[in-house]
Amino acid sequence: MAAILAKSAACPAVVARRPAAVKASLKPATVKAAPVAAPKADRMMVWQPTNNKQYETFSYLPPLSNEQIARQVDYIVGNGWIPSLEFSEPANAYVADWSCIRFGAVSAGYQDNRYWTMWKLPMFGCTDPSQVLKEIGQCQRAFPKAYIRLVAFDNQKQVQIMGFLVQRPRDSQDYCPVDKRSVA
Repeated sequence: MAAILAKSAACPAVVARRPAAVKASLKPATVKAAPVAAPKADRMMVWQPTNNKQYETFSYLPPLSNEQIARQVDYIVGNGWIPSLEFSEPANAYVADWSCIRFGAVSAGYQDNRYWTMWKLPMFGCTDPSQVLKEIGQCQRAFPKAYIRLVAFDNQKQVQIMGFLVQRPRDSQDYCPVDKRSVA
């Protein structure tokens, strides 16, 4: 017991000396940060909370063109990731209280309905964006009223790296066009 008391008595003295040594080694900044202009109040936007759901990476942008999707596929393939398509009917596209199953505090992070249906298999070995665009077109023809997203998997890390919508249903009521997302 005496050894423990001796050690605890010695520690505060050591800790007390460290801040003084650290303060002495700190030097004042020689370069000042550049001033940042504050945004003007009339350019700030108030987010429209009604029927303005966003989904995944590029949802805040207008729908992507085939050329823009092809450039994203180039990026996916260039990084060695595997493209894959998934789709979901509008009623199941977003996680909601009525579509979730929670099993109590033991699995508080578990939610059903986190996964969409996969269109075919992941496109292992895909090197050409036109292959992915062809599959997107087939999926759109098969499920014209569904959400369709392109996801990329990293087979080394065994995780999904990125995902974005390539189709939103035409009659979707849960999305605001870019020019109507602000109430002000």
